Parts: sequence; structure tokens; C-alpha cells
Amino acid sequence: MANGISVYLGLDNTLEENLTLIKKAAKAGITRIFTSLHIPEADTKKLQSELKPILQLAKKENLDVISDVSPNTLALLKMDRFSLNEFARLGLTTLRLDYGFSTKEIADLTNNSLGIKIQLNASTITQESIIKLFQAGVNPNALEASHNFFPRENTGLSENFIAEKNRLLHRHHIAVSAFIPSFNRPRSPIGAGLPTMELHRTTSFDFSLRHLLALGIDSVFVGDSLPCDEELTLLSKLTDNHVVFLRPDLHTAESNIINLISKKFTTRIDEAQDVIRTQESRQYLEEAGFSVQPEHCGKRNYGCITLDNERYGRYQGELQILKADLPADHRVNVVASLPDSELKLLKYLQPGVSFKLLV
Repeated sequence: MANGISVYLGLDNTLEENLTLIKKAAKAGITRIFTSLHIPEADTKKLQSELKPILQLAKKENLDVISDVSPNTLALLKMDRFSLNEFARLGLTTLRLDYGFSTKEIADLTNNSLGIKIQLNASTITQESIIKLFQAGVNPNALEASHNFFPRENTGLSENFIAEKNRLLHRHHIAVSAFIPSFNRPRSPIGAGLPTMELHRTTSFDFSLRHLLALGIDSVFVGDSLPCDEELTLLSKLTDNHVVFLRPDLHTAESNIINLISKKFTTRIDEAQDVIRTQESRQYLEEAGFSVQPEHCGKRNYGCITLDNERYGRYQGELQILKADLPADHRVNVVASLPDSELKLLKYLQPGVSFKLLV
């Protein structure tokens, strides 16, 4: 799965702005769009007139279009009955069902020959409801889940709640999506951003995106109406939910060292007490073929990123992230450090987890 944008019809953006956004997103490599067909504040006539050109462009750009649907959607689309064939004809490729459908109906909808996927509310699903879906014959290959976004301040989900739901869904091999806000143009009528997690209402777009990926979210959508170009670039480049991305402050100007620590690392299975160790760093140094000269061998604080220098013998090239304050060691270079805002992500570097330093 890949990250995505959100497009709302009959609201803040003009049709031209939405079409331009879709083209920009597609050019950046973004492949998913979320839209809603039951926002109370939307201008119904505008929504109906804008839907066709939006979906036509999305199809032309080969974008996966997810729309939340409910029994009220039928009247909006002037459909006589709930028809997967009609939704497919319109260009919708994933239907998000929030309410109004029984377990049997959901299971039946996943067993379609149109390639349409069904997405459930990840925030309200339970172990019991998942078991009932499988007992009803759900097709797991056509089933996804997505957390809601929350326009009103103080109503977003907690980090622990999201993590718990993600673990539940992933145990059943169900992919999960969630939303982060953009404050380039916060969506009306509240204008306070559209995050899944309440914390992300006040954190940067960059951190919010990396935080959800660290939590194991499979697809991150920007919830608001018109993300800026920089946000679209981040959304298209940071897509690996199996990697924790950290943004440290550098303390070295050595290009060889910067290139080495920019690689992807995996934390060791045998977890150390004081540091996070990596499996590949010494091998990376051997392949690069240079010696690490001593520099910045000062005190090592919690969140410091260190590289053992040539004085450490066979440990030369060992990359570590500190979990505790340690004294200075002339054999260990402090090459970077994590600012306070990044320290929240260290707990996700459990044994066997991959991470990348964005330097």
C-alpha cells in the first residue's frame, strides 16, 4: 500500500484546485485518494457536478479512489440501490463502510469480481467482529481498515489506542490506514486540521507522517484539503511502514561517515541494556573501505548516535543509539544526536526493527 491525499467536493477547494492537486500527487508518485460522499457541510449540487471529472482524472492517472459510503450515499449519487457495478463504473476502487452494513453483507461485498476492496473503521473494530467476518466468509485479500480523522480539537485518538488497534488488525493480516493534518489549508468548517491522533494536531507534518509509519500504519493520508508541494514530496518518499525514520542533528562533516549512517539499519535481536545496536554497521564500514578517525569523542547522552572509531579495534564502525547517559570514550565518536521531539520515536526501535537516519 502507498500513501495518499484527500479530495473533498463541494467544500473549500474549487474544481480546478482539486484537479491540479490530483495531477501534482500523481506526478509525485502518490497513488491513493480518499474522498467522502457524506460531509454535511458540502454543497450537494457542486459535489454532484464535480464528481465525474474528479473520478475521470483519477482513473486516467491510475489512482486508487477510496470513498466512505453509507445508505445516504445512494440518494446523493441518485442510485436506486447499493450496486458495486455502479460504484466500479463511477471509478471507485475501495469503499469505506462506517455504518449501516451487517457482517454478512460486508463479507459478501468482499467476494466480488470487480476488484473493489472494502475498508472498515479501524477505530471501532474488535477481535469479536473480525472473527465473525471470517466466519461469514470474508475475502481477506479484499479487506482493509482505516482509522477516522477528527476535525474537533481534543477528540483525536491516543497513541496507545492506535497501537493496540493496529496490533489487532495486523494479527489478522489486515492493512491499516490513518490520517495526518496539513495546515496549508485546514479543511472547513472547524479549520483545526484532520488528524487521526490528537497529538498530531500540533506536531509538524514531517513528524506526524514518520510517527504513524513507526506505529506500523500501512497507508498515511493527508486529511486536509490542499497540502503544499513539500508535504506532497514527503508523502511520496516516506512510504515504508516497516522502517522507523529518524531526523537527527549531525555532529560530523565527514562525507564518508554521513554516507555510512544514511543507510538502512536493523536493530540487533540481542537487546543491550544501555544502547540500541545495529546488525549491519560494521559490515557497511568494511564494504566502504575507510577508517573512522577519532572526532567528537565527548560525553554520550540519551539520544546520541555514535560510531566506534579505529581505536576500538574490531568494533570500528559499530553504530549505536544511546538509551542512557554514558561517559566520554576516546574510542567512540558522537556523530549525531536526536532532538527532544525525535526521542518519542525511540521506543519503536524494538529488536529486529529497521530504521533510517534522515541526514
